[in-house]
Amino acid sequence: LFGDQFGGGGQPVTREAQSLGSGFIISPDGYIVTNNHVVSAGQPGQRNRAVVESITVILPDRTEYKAKLVGRDPQSDIAVLKIDAKNLPVARLASSDDLKVGEWVLAIGSPFGFENTVTAGVVSAKGRTLPSDSLVPFIQTDVPVNPGNSGGPLFNLKGEVIVINSMIYSRTGGYMGLAFAIPIDVAMNTVTQLKDKGRVTRGRIGVTI
Repeated sequence: LFGDQFGGGGQPVTREAQSLGSGFIISPDGYIVTNNHVVSAGQPGQRNRAVVESITVILPDRTEYKAKLVGRDPQSDIAVLKIDAKNLPVARLASSDDLKVGEWVLAIGSPFGFENTVTAGVVSAKGRTLPSDSLVPFIQTDVPVNPGNSGGPLFNLKGEVIVINSMIYSRTGGYMGLAFAIPIDVAMNTVTQLKDKGRVTRGRIGVTI
């Protein structure tokens, strides 16, 4: 991916890396939602990243599937995958508009590869704008999430997916009490467009020169 910065003929250097994240099933025939940065090389907020070559989905019963990338949207940090399966259990969704500050929420994911880990916390704030060009009104929580939780669901106490874990604020790389999640209403609008058209279109107001 990078040229030789220290001389030696300037030959390209190939780097192999693995990405780890979480996700959840939204249809019995195998559509799965996760974060764009889980299926891309780089960090959340970076626009130009290469897509990983191979995606493997591991279900809680240890069944493994090779997944197809249906589409991804860097601005909302949402990606849609498809596995060849039938009659899968589906996560129930709720409207993120009903979410209230102080409400308890539960995260299920694979922090540092520890699969099916459950952590709990409360909604800290709504409509957060982060210093990037993202169009997402993030939900801030204090739910302990770490690398590997990205793309995983955040449930309300009715067992409904209400937001999707996306990123944390950290000076160490680990959890420091500030986590940010994508409202499920925003995510599903993106998911619908990715499933139907493979890309996301948005309105724009202003003048371009």
